[in-house]
Amino acid sequence: MPETELKSGQQKTSAWLAVLMPVVLLSAIGIISLLSAGEIRGNAYLLVEKQLVWMCVALAAGIFTSFAPLQFWKKVAPFAAVIVLVLLVLVLIPGIGREVKGSRRWLQIGGYVIQPSDMAKAAIVLWLSAYMQIFQRHIKSFFKGVFIPSALIGIFLLPIIKEPDFGTTALCGAVAFLMLFMAGVKIRHVAPFVLIGVAAVSTLVALNPNRMERLFAFLHREEEALGGGYQLTQAIYAFGAGEWLGVGLGEGRQQYSFLPEAHTDFIFANIAEEWGFVGTATVLTLFFIIFIAAILNLKKAPNMFEYLLCLGALLMIIIQTLFNMGVVMGLLPTKGISLPFLSYGGSNLVVMFFFSGILINCIRSWNTPKPIKVTDYE
Repeated sequence: MPETELKSGQQKTSAWLAVLMPVVLLSAIGIISLLSAGEIRGNAYLLVEKQLVWMCVALAAGIFTSFAPLQFWKKVAPFAAVIVLVLLVLVLIPGIGREVKGSRRWLQIGGYVIQPSDMAKAAIVLWLSAYMQIFQRHIKSFFKGVFIPSALIGIFLLPIIKEPDFGTTALCGAVAFLMLFMAGVKIRHVAPFVLIGVAAVSTLVALNPNRMERLFAFLHREEEALGGGYQLTQAIYAFGAGEWLGVGLGEGRQQYSFLPEAHTDFIFANIAEEWGFVGTATVLTLFFIIFIAAILNLKKAPNMFEYLLCLGALLMIIIQTLFNMGVVMGLLPTKGISLPFLSYGGSNLVVMFFFSGILINCIRSWNTPKPIKVTDYE
C-alpha cells in the first residue's frame, strides 16, 4: 500500500506580512519622531539610543514568539502569571519599587527600568487563554466559567491599581472581559463583575483629588487651558498646527516643552504637528491593517486556546492604541498610556512586539499547508 503526501489546502503563507510590515513601519516612525522630540533635551540622540537598545530586546522577543510552538505558551502560562504577580508586588515595596510623580510602577535593573504592569498584559492574555480551553466544557457555568477567572484577573489588577495605574487597569479589565465574552460565557454571569469593577474604579477616582481634577479638566477644557487641561489643550493645538502636511520634522514647537511628555504618551500629537494629517492617517491605516489581518484569520483558529491567544494579543494592541489616541485628541480624560510601537519606553515596546509575534505566529501557523498522508489502495 504505497503512501503519497498531499497538502491540506493551498493557502498563502505570506499573510503574516500584513502584521509584520505595519509593525516595522510604525516602529520606524516612532524612532524618527523620538529623534525630533529629543531636540530640547540637549542630546537629540539620547532617547533614540535607549529606545534602540530596547528595540533590539523587543525584536528578539518578537522573533521568539513568532516561531515558538503556540502550545508552548499554554504550558508556560501559569509560570508567567506567578512571576508577573511577584514583580507586581515587589513594585509596591518601598526601596524596591521606583516612585515617579507619586506613582510606584517601575523596577530599576542596572541602568534600565522595567514596568511590570506592562508584563501583566501578556500574563493575563496567556493565562486566560489557557484557562478557558482547559475548562471549555464549563464556560456556561457561573463558578468555573466566570467567577474563578474573574477573581484571578482581579488578583492581577489589585496591585496595578494600587500603583496607581488606572489606564492599565482599565485596559486589562476591558480585554479580559472581551476575551470572556468571545469565549462564550453568559452575559448575565459576567455583567455583575463588570459593574463591580466599574463601580470600584469610579469610587477610587472620586476619592482621588488628582483624578477628579483631570476629569474636570476634560469636561471643562477651555476653563482649565492653563491648569489641569494644559496638556490636552497643547495637544489639540498640535493637531491644528499640523494641518495637511505638517510643519516638518524637527520644526514642531511642542518639542520645546509646550507639550509635556511629547515623546511618550503624547507622541501622537507630536506626529500630528510635524507630519500633519498625512502622517496621522498613515499611522491609523497601519494599525487598521494589523486589525483586519488578524480578524480575517481568527476564524481559522483550530482550538479555543489559539483563538483567545490571538484575540487577546490583537485587543491589547488595538484597544491601547484607541485609548491613547482618544486621550490625545480630547475624546477621553487624560491618562498616561503609551501608543504601541511609537511611544518612548522599553517594557511596553517589548510587550507590544511580543503580541505582534503572537499574531504573526498564529497567522503563519494557521495558513501553512500541512502535509497529510493518503494511502493508495489501488
